[in-house]
Amino acid sequence: MQQRAIPMAQSHEIKVERRNDEGKGASRRLRRAGMVPAIVYGGELKPVSIQIAHKDVWHASQNDWFYSSILDLSLGGDVQRVLLRDMQRHPFKQLVLHLDFQRINEDEAIRVRVPFQFVNGETSVAGKTAGVVIMHELTDVEVSCLPKNLPTGIRVDLADLQPGGTVHLSEIALPEGVEIPDLRFGKEYDHAVVVAREMRVEAEPAAEGEGDEAAPAAAPAAKPEKK
Repeated sequence: MQQRAIPMAQSHEIKVERRNDEGKGASRRLRRAGMVPAIVYGGELKPVSIQIAHKDVWHASQNDWFYSSILDLSLGGDVQRVLLRDMQRHPFKQLVLHLDFQRINEDEAIRVRVPFQFVNGETSVAGKTAGVVIMHELTDVEVSCLPKNLPTGIRVDLADLQPGGTVHLSEIALPEGVEIPDLRFGKEYDHAVVVAREMRVEAEPAAEGEGDEAAPAAAPAAKPEKK
């Protein structure tokens, strides 16, 4: 079952500011001021400490592209293309505590986890069959490609999915220049992406006496003999 990949990722601009203060105390002050401390590293340039408005980070973090697309960090007009590599969240508050960004080289392959986008599952034979549940075994996959070839996601068309059927990684069509590195290591890495499982329905136990022949009526108790 061959699948069609969806379009290449578009870059997204995020405005940042240079951060001069270092240390836990400085980071706490930044957070109280509504800013998120972050670092940019990689490439031929030295790591740079930056800060981003928390409202901008929080808004961006609600979108899939924040995690799997190339981001343009704009520092006073100086734009650096990066990927998000780590994000620390508060354990229970809706707060982002820290971000790590890695610079990219347009001429070097990158590895990024890209989400699957499942379509036509409900209209497939499996989706219309009673007792069949379509299970998404994987929700994303790591791909390797040049930055210009990075897709926003991988479309998985389930229109032909049959009861008991399975879609593996090797059955997914990728854009030119994009590959799934795990597939280099053999069939044992060709993981199932979708499985249409036929669920067994156990028959309910019959009510007591239901379905059995009627039991003969109990004989009346014998009267004691007169002496």
